[in-house]
Amino acid sequence: MGNRYAIVLAAGQGTRMKSKLYKVLHPVCGKPMVEHVIDQVSSLGLHKIVTIIGFGADLVKSQIGTRSEYALQEEQLGTAHAVIQAKDLLQNEKGTTLIVCGDTPLITSETFEKLLKHHEETKAKATILTAYAEDPTGYGRIIRKNTGEVEKIVEHKDASDEERTIQEINTGTYCFDNESLFKALSLVSNDNVQGEYYLPDVIEILKNQGEIVAAYQTEHFEETLGVNDRVALSQAEETMRKRINKRHMINGVTIIDPNSTYISAESVIGSDTIIQPGTVISGKTTIGSDCEIGPHSEIKNCQIGDHTTIRQSVAHNSEIGSLVAIGPFAHIRPESQILDEVKIGNFVEIKKAVFGKGSKASHLSYIGDAKVGSDVNLGCGSITVNYDGQNKFLTTIEDGAFVGCNSNLIAPVTIGKNAYVAAGSTITDDVPSESLSIARARQVNKENYANRLKNKE
Repeated sequence: MGNRYAIVLAAGQGTRMKSKLYKVLHPVCGKPMVEHVIDQVSSLGLHKIVTIIGFGADLVKSQIGTRSEYALQEEQLGTAHAVIQAKDLLQNEKGTTLIVCGDTPLITSETFEKLLKHHEETKAKATILTAYAEDPTGYGRIIRKNTGEVEKIVEHKDASDEERTIQEINTGTYCFDNESLFKALSLVSNDNVQGEYYLPDVIEILKNQGEIVAAYQTEHFEETLGVNDRVALSQAEETMRKRINKRHMINGVTIIDPNSTYISAESVIGSDTIIQPGTVISGKTTIGSDCEIGPHSEIKNCQIGDHTTIRQSVAHNSEIGSLVAIGPFAHIRPESQILDEVKIGNFVEIKKAVFGKGSKASHLSYIGDAKVGSDVNLGCGSITVNYDGQNKFLTTIEDGAFVGCNSNLIAPVTIGKNAYVAAGSTITDDVPSESLSIARARQVNKENYANRLKNKE
């Protein structure tokens, strides 16, 4: 096996997407299309990857980073014109070059490897990745000789009635002998209606030179989908979602209803975890073993330990420990750290707070910009009043403290270790350890007052 290279075509704007976002940056299961392609290509152990960028060049580069080198296509004049932009980086290399479009997020490294292997075994100068299409309308058809060698590619609009019955189609992914590729590119003409330089013309040039052109037909037509509009984007999303869910189920995760469960490509989930219907797990989320998530929960960029339950709740950009119970209807906002054995109950909102081991906020509370120790109990309606209209302040609640229902803790303030705050208190000063703080008006009962009001009326 000789040296291998890849060129990823990612310069197009994608006008049919009707979007401000450049086409290859549209996400599929939470990851931009072009990044899916780069991930699969990178796993092949290639000597060099070159991504052709154009529209949104800086955004594409920031997404892919150092995993690729880049060549700029300033004008979009066709696929052959795009490939020739990699000339300075690749033209003197010997080996095989894989060319793939950045809007084909479903192609796997296994398919790429089979294509490369077939190309090298047949000693072809070019190999086309083909697929069998139930409905080949709109695709270029692969015309083969009796020997199986490719004779030509015929575009749908140019095909005869007989040729249109052929169901083997060109997917737009190719392997080339690298030196032959760049020599042939110099011969490609733009003498066509669009005035563009087309990569399939290289196939015809090589054929006319007497070179071998092969084709490898993948068994998985759905992998070859090119995303050019929002309809195809939804199809890619559905296929990728099924693939991701299947992978997790094979690895020991129970997904009750895969059709209503959305898991990002980067998420990691431990065995014996149960994902209930209507759950969305996105970003770089890690969930431990023996958890139960959902139903109807939204988890994004979180790290979650083992044996944790999250029901009908939202958690973003936070760390959640083991043996934690969250929900229903809780909201864990970014930069929160929920330690082990914590209970966060219904209609509790946590924001940028540390919640110590074994602590509880069971109902109807807001705990923001706070440091809560271990074994703390926050009664129903406990509020950390963290904002004065200009600045946020920290509330500290030390180990073992008990905060009664409907209490307001006006930050900055500290509730000491094992201290008690009486229900209904508004705390403006620190509460010493082992103390009871009562900060509410004394109750006054005015007997017969109701009768006096009635008589007055």
